[in-house]
Amino acid sequence: MPARFLLSRLGLGLLSLWGVSVIVFVILRIVPGDPALLMAPVGSTVQDIERIRVEFGLSGPWWRQYGAFFSGLVQGHFGKSLWLQQDALRVILERLPATLELALAAVAISVAGGILLGVVSVWRRRSWLESATVGLGTLGISIPNFVWGLLFIVLFGAFLRLLPISGRIAPELEAAEVTGSALLDTLLRGEPGAFASVLAHLVLPAAALALPLLAAVFRTVRSDLLTALAEEYVVMERMKGLGEARILFWRALKNALIPTTTLVGVQFGFVIGGTVLIETIFAWPGIGQLTLQAFQYRDFPLIQGIVMVYAVTVIGSNLLVDVTYALLNPRVRLSA
Repeated sequence: MPARFLLSRLGLGLLSLWGVSVIVFVILRIVPGDPALLMAPVGSTVQDIERIRVEFGLSGPWWRQYGAFFSGLVQGHFGKSLWLQQDALRVILERLPATLELALAAVAISVAGGILLGVVSVWRRRSWLESATVGLGTLGISIPNFVWGLLFIVLFGAFLRLLPISGRIAPELEAAEVTGSALLDTLLRGEPGAFASVLAHLVLPAAALALPLLAAVFRTVRSDLLTALAEEYVVMERMKGLGEARILFWRALKNALIPTTTLVGVQFGFVIGGTVLIETIFAWPGIGQLTLQAFQYRDFPLIQGIVMVYAVTVIGSNLLVDVTYALLNPRVRLSA
C-alpha cells in the first residue's frame, strides 16, 4: 500500500480533529450560562467567582482560552473536570472501555444478523422468508434505537423478567478490571457466574443499539447479492454446473462484503453517538451517560474531552475502514 495513501488519510483525519476542536470550543462558549457560577458555593463574592474562572481557564479572551485548550489537547491534557474535580482525561478513560464494549457488541450483532438475514432473503426468494426478512429490515431501520431500548425494558425486563435492565453486572458480583472490558475480564479470570451476569446485562442495550445498523447491513447485503447474482460471471458459473448455494456463498457473498465493510465503518460513528441515550436508559456506566451529566453541570473541560475522544474514535475507525477497503480493492489505493 503506497505511503502517500496512508499519509493523505492521516492528514485528513488530523485536519478533521482540529475542526472538531474549534467547533466544540466555540459552541460551548456561545451557549448561555456561566459554569463558574454553578461551581461557586452559596454566598460567594465576585472575587471568589473570578478566582474560579482563573483556576479553570475560563477567564480572558476566547483566543487565549482556545490556545490553552489546544496546547493541552496536543499534550493529552483536557484540564480538570469542573464537576468531579478530577483530571478530565482520566475520568473519560475510566468510562471508555464500557462504551467500546457496548458499541463493539452492537456492531457484532449487526454484522452477523444483517449478513444472515440478507443471505436468507436472497436464498429463499419469492417465499414467506423473503417477505418476513424484508419486513423486519424495514421495521428495524424505521424505529430509533432508544425506542427499541424502551420496548425491550418493558417486554423483557418488566413483563417477562428474563433479562436485567440496568447496570453492567449484578450488584452482588464484582468484575476485577484487567482490560477494562467486563466481559473479557471475567472470561480471562475464569469466573463463569460473573461472565454470565455481564453477558446478560449486555444483551438488551447492545441489541437496542444494534437494530438500526443490522437493518442497514441487511438491506446492503441483500441488494449487493441480488446485483452480483445477475452478473455475467455468475451466469457462466451456472452454465458450468455449479450449484446455487456454492455460487451464493463462495462467489456473490464475497463481493457483497466489500461495500458492507464500508457501511459498518461509516456507521460506527452513529453507533458510538447512539450510546448516549442507550447508556442513560439502561444505566450503563460509559461515556454516553457521562456526556449528559457533563452537559448538566456545564463542565467545559469534560465535554470538550468527551467530544474529542468521540472524534478520535470515529475518525480512527474510518481510517481503519479506508485501509481495509484499499486492501480489498486495489483500485482504490492505485487511484490515491
